[in-house]
This record gives sequence, structure tokens and C-alpha cells, in this order.
Amino acid sequence: MKSLPLVRHPLSLALAAALSLTACGGDDDTVAPSNDVVTVPEAPKGLGTADTAPVAAEATTPPYVDNSATNQRGDARYATKETNAGVRLVAGFLDIWQPSTLLVDAGAAAPARDGFPAVAASTWTGIPGDATDGKVLNAAVHDANIAYVVQATTNRTEAQALAAYLDDRRGKTYSIADGMGPLTAAWRSASRQTTTITGIPADATTVKYDDGGIENGVGGSANAEFGQVVDLIGNIGENGSTEPAKRFYKYARPWRWSTSVKVVPALEPAKSTTPGTDGGFVSGHTAEAVRKGLAMAYVVPERYQEMLTRSLVLGENRILAGMHSPLDVIGGRIQGLAVAAASLSTGQNKDARVAARAQARSTLMTATGSANDAALIAFAHSQTTAQDPYADHAANKATHRRLMTFGFTAIAATNKPAVVPKGAEVLLETRLPYLTADQRRVVLKTTALPSGFPAMDDAEGWGRLNLFDAADGYGRFDGDVAVTMDASLGGYNAQDVWWNDIAGAGRLAKLGTGALRLAGANTFTGGVALSAGTLQAASSSALGKGDVHVAGGRLVIESAVAVSGAYTQLPGTTLDLVVGGGGAGRLAVAGTATIAGGTLNVRFKAGQTPSVGDTLQLISGTRLLGKFTTITVDGYKVTPNYTATGLQLHIDG
Repeated sequence: MKSLPLVRHPLSLALAAALSLTACGGDDDTVAPSNDVVTVPEAPKGLGTADTAPVAAEATTPPYVDNSATNQRGDARYATKETNAGVRLVAGFLDIWQPSTLLVDAGAAAPARDGFPAVAASTWTGIPGDATDGKVLNAAVHDANIAYVVQATTNRTEAQALAAYLDDRRGKTYSIADGMGPLTAAWRSASRQTTTITGIPADATTVKYDDGGIENGVGGSANAEFGQVVDLIGNIGENGSTEPAKRFYKYARPWRWSTSVKVVPALEPAKSTTPGTDGGFVSGHTAEAVRKGLAMAYVVPERYQEMLTRSLVLGENRILAGMHSPLDVIGGRIQGLAVAAASLSTGQNKDARVAARAQARSTLMTATGSANDAALIAFAHSQTTAQDPYADHAANKATHRRLMTFGFTAIAATNKPAVVPKGAEVLLETRLPYLTADQRRVVLKTTALPSGFPAMDDAEGWGRLNLFDAADGYGRFDGDVAVTMDASLGGYNAQDVWWNDIAGAGRLAKLGTGALRLAGANTFTGGVALSAGTLQAASSSALGKGDVHVAGGRLVIESAVAVSGAYTQLPGTTLDLVVGGGGAGRLAVAGTATIAGGTLNVRFKAGQTPSVGDTLQLISGTRLLGKFTTITVDGYKVTPNYTATGLQLHIDG
């Protein structure tokens, strides 16, 4: 093999080469030298800056994670949005409903305390029209809120009634643990969770049954293999009472608003007879499920999105039970997010979270016989939807999105920029471990829901956070993004998939030894710069709408991939084409394809077997310059045919 040296210029590299071809199982064929000089384009420049997601001004928006201690159950009689962070979280509800007074226990006056004046006793009955309840400010939203419950409970199936009963009466941690799918048995065994609620007793319509099991499991030193995990779950609810919000907002439960709401008969004994202490907004069950689901997702990121959805399904079951409305559940979700983030970032779990994650990983790997992180991830997703209702990623994504808004339409501007609450980035720490804290904040910003939905436009941004989509990577590149993955750390550091449809004008730079797979319909225009590790293109537009520059590492083409700009490949790199039906494994370049060396490896998907004499059209472009140093085709000898606009391989044998 003869070759000319790589010539470097200020704006380009030049290579004139006589390149050799090695076909798997065949002899080396020497290609005649070329006198053409291949000028190698520079890597795409992108925007030249990174995106940021600053915290809202703390002077006007006190961060919940720094003020969570103001949300105490014992202060419920005095709580206001000015004095209580838990009440302030969900203040967007005041656009829909105006509570009449600061609520105190029915019939009991609240004395003056800590500078607050004495408050007259409330006579709230919970009956619509009672002046002491409050005032509906947005009748359309309120009416839709109650109508949703009427329809849901009227059309409720027996299976839904059972699920609603179980999620009402069982301990929340035990109940949502079934979101662990294939890991559920190992989780419950290691934590030593138990429940006494396994179905609907025959006399449940007249007898209230409480769970006598061990909800979280056994913690501390009494459980050497899982005690730290159990303790983290137990601590996640610190400063998480929903009573201050319930007492302040005084919004009745749906069955008090309408007699058409049909409470699950087996839950009739669980209904409160004291409306003044039984507000519907916010849903305490939902708040608890969300914060505990997030704690479980943190220590078992292998089931991150599934646990998020399972937590919101418990909220939906509160509606199907007739006990709560969609707005109640939305409020519970918002509070649950903030409480979990506060516990993990500034609270009792701040210094315990890393050890708890490590313990969960180690114990579950042993319990499932997983030799490494990749095996644990595979085991966690090893069941079909018949066994694991959360096994379908796309269906899960749709369910989670539906349960964030329950079909409400926007009541305010939908184009307000998203803000990210202080400390929220901790919620993605184990799911996107290869990103920095600042990058995780940007992910949260670029995947947030639009503004304008009822009760969700809180000043800090908790209501718009979409953690499910955030776990699927960036939603936009509004700045350049550099991803460095260290495969030696295992898990998602070694291999991850971004499913989102990524827009924006920024550039993606892939560095490090890990592998990142892009599977969305991407439209970002800043280009792709692959410097190290593996980048996998799993959709036709995975590489966006800019130039693609492979200076190091390995680019894997799994689909019929289009490059909207130029394609460049440098020596020492690999282009891996996985050929299959529908054009899979083909690279169509709208601009110039510059091949300044490197390796082309061709392999075939299962069931795709070429015949001797076939010709494979693998690369096409407006113009093709240069050649690969080496071409290997698994199991075949081939002859390459370079043309001015593409590359074909003839199957020789």
C-alpha cells in the first residue's frame, strides 16, 4: 500500500492516497494511486456557545429546595402562599379558584400567633355555593375538571375499580413498586416490603381497611443489603405535607361538587365527614406517589421512566376512585416533584443518595444474576407488555404526557420561556450521569411543557417539568452540546438512547468512550462532530440537518440516514453500516462526501443475506471525494466501485 502524507492547512487537511481494500476472508487488493488532492472540510462550528438554564430570581421567587421547611402540617391553620413554600408551589390554582378565607378547623378559631392576627372560625361545609368555600374564577376549567371525574367514574371498569381501591388502601411505596416490572420481585424481597391489602374484601363497602404491612420495607442496619435504599425512600417525604395546601385552597372533593361522581363502593367507608379538614386540592396520595416514585427512579434508573408513569397512574386512579379531580392530581404532581428534589439536594437524602444508589445497583445485580450494568438494564426491560404494562416506551410516553395535563387546553400564553427550579437537576442525576448538572438543567428546560396549562405555570417551573421526556435527552440544541461518556463507568455512561426529536441551531459534539444512540426525528442545524466513542444513527434524520464530521471514533448507521449537509470522515475512524430492508445502512449525503481514509465496515441485519453478484449502493452524495483505507464486509469478499457521486460494493463471494 502506498500513500501520500496528510497535509494540514489553516482551514483544511489534504490527502492524496493510494488506498487498499481488505474484504473479510479475502486477499488484499491494491487500488491504483490517485493524483487527486482531497481537501478535508473543517468540523462544523455550531453556535460557539452553550445554552444555560438559570434559576428564577430568588428575590421574587424563593426556591422551594431552600425553603421546604416552611411547609409543615402543624402550620396548616396559618399557611398562606407568602408564608408556606408548599402552598406557594401550586399558587397557579388561584387563577381558577379563590378560597374565601384563611381556613382553620371547622368551628375552631385560630388565635393570634407569630405576628398573624386571630382568624375567625370557619364554617366551611364543602357544599357548592357555600360562601365560605370560595369562588370559582374560571368556570370553564372548573366545570371540565368535575365533568372529567363524572365521566371517568361513570365508565369505570371493574379492573379500574380494583386498581383504584388498591392504590387507595395499600402503602404507596408497595403499590407503585409494581412499576419496577421484571425487578419488582427482587425489589420487594430486598426491601422486605409487605402488604395486607391484596384485593377488595366482601365487606369493604361498610368496613374501612388499612394496610397493616411494611410499606417501605425494613431500613437501617436491620437490612444490610437494602437498608440505605429503604431509608432514602422513607426520608423522601420530609417537609412534604399536603395539609397546608388543602386548608388554604379549600377546594372540595369531586363527590362533594357533584352527586354524579360515583365513588368506588368499597371506598365509601374511607370518605371523610368533615369537609373543613378534607380538601381535594392537592391530592396527597398523588404527591406521595410522585416523590416516592422519583426516589425509586433515582436509585433504579434502569426503570426511571416506567416509575414516573406508574406514579402518575396512581394519580389517575385517585380520579377513577372518585376521590380527586384532575386539578387535584396536577397539584399533587407539582408538589411531589419539588419535595423529592428538596430531599435529594438539600435535605436528609443529600449525603445519602449516592450510597443508596450504589446499594440498589449492587443488590439488584446480584438478585437478578446480572454480570454487569448492561445485563441489569436488559433484565429490567426483559418482559413483554403482557407481563409488564410499562414495557412499551412509546405508549408509556403518551400515557405520561396525558396524565400531566388530562386534556386541559391552555388558558394563558403558550410561548412563555421555560424556567428550571433550583435543585431540579438532581432528579436526572442517575439517569443522565454523563451530563453535567448545568447540562441536565438545560435538558429540563428544553423538554418542559408549553406554558399556559391550568395551575401549572408556577414561578419556579415545577409544573412544566417533563421528566419522562428529559430522560430521553435534549429537546433542543439552543447552544452547542458536548457529550462525554465514559464507558468504564458502566450503565448509562456506557450506552444510552436519546429518543426525542431534537430541534435548534446548536451542534452536537460526541466525546468519550461510551456510545450514544440518536433515534428521533432531529432537525437541529448546527451539525455533528464525532471525536471519540460511538454515535449510532437509528432514524433517517438522526444526524440532524447540518454537516457531519467524523474525526474520531465510530459512526453506526442503522437506518436509511440522510445527511443534509456535507459528510467528512478522517483516518483512524470507522463508518459502520448495518444493512437491512427499507434502505437501512445506506448513507445519502446532500452535499459533498469527503472520505479521507478510515474504515468502512458493513454488516447485515438478521434475515438480510446478499447473494453473490449483488451490488450494494451504500453511499451517495452530490459529490464523492477520496476513499476508505480499509473496507470489511462480514462474511464476504467484495469489490468497491467509487464514482463521482457514490460508493457501491459488488459481492464477489
